[in-house]
Amino acid sequence: MTTSIIIAGPRGKMGSEAINMVLEEKEFSLVACLDHKYAGKSIADIEGLPDIDVPIYTDPERCFQEKQADILIDLTVPGVGYEHTEIALNHGIRPVVGTSGFTNEQIDRLSEVAKETKTGCIIAPNFAIGAVLMMQFAKMAAAYLPDVEIIEKHHDQKVDAPSGTAVKTADMIKETRKSKKQGHPEEKENMSGARGAEDDGIHIHSVRLPGLVAHQEVIFGGPGQMLTITHDSLERKSFMSGIKLAIEHVKNMDELVYGLEKIMIQQ
Repeated sequence: MTTSIIIAGPRGKMGSEAINMVLEEKEFSLVACLDHKYAGKSIADIEGLPDIDVPIYTDPERCFQEKQADILIDLTVPGVGYEHTEIALNHGIRPVVGTSGFTNEQIDRLSEVAKETKTGCIIAPNFAIGAVLMMQFAKMAAAYLPDVEIIEKHHDQKVDAPSGTAVKTADMIKETRKSKKQGHPEEKENMSGARGAEDDGIHIHSVRLPGLVAHQEVIFGGPGQMLTITHDSLERKSFMSGIKLAIEHVKNMDELVYGLEKIMIQQ
């Protein structure tokens, strides 16, 4: 049975990669795209995208009313992604959201809508399978090595810092790590921000440079030893396997799940 899909953010690097993934999958069908411009045009009209007659909408309400779809893949930005996700849930369309930067309040609200409509939804800060494993391993290690810092590195067009992956990693670490203040008790910054952001004593550092895609190191220190868990996404294809996995699972869900690890654990 074919799964009908709408993609939000088709002109972005992640969105264009998702288009290619959907076209390559025999059981997937791309029925429409959402974009903030090019209303009334098709994907074929946009330079650099496949020559396919798939309509582009700017109005999500109209898109979801006119196009019968099973799944929304949203790869936009937090404000727009939140709006798309809520509207999709109210139309019985299951969102798979790779947009990072949602607030806890937004996730709570979307969880309520998913429960009210009994419509599955998966929001994941990172869809790379290796990145999800990196977070899981970091959670395990934190129970034994509580001194830890996170360094995340992304391309210079990323608007949020720290990344959703870094925030999610810190949250998972806190599930097994005893709360503590790290470093020298009289430590001070001679330049503001030198020690990065801090979450329950965990320092998080963000690097933004051209040439990077998505990279993260979780560094643990203990007496006489160091442990570094590293994941590198070298190209955006690395996220597509996680998106496909999410699509397979969300079709059988009736609530919101935050984090790809939640469905991987069920495997």
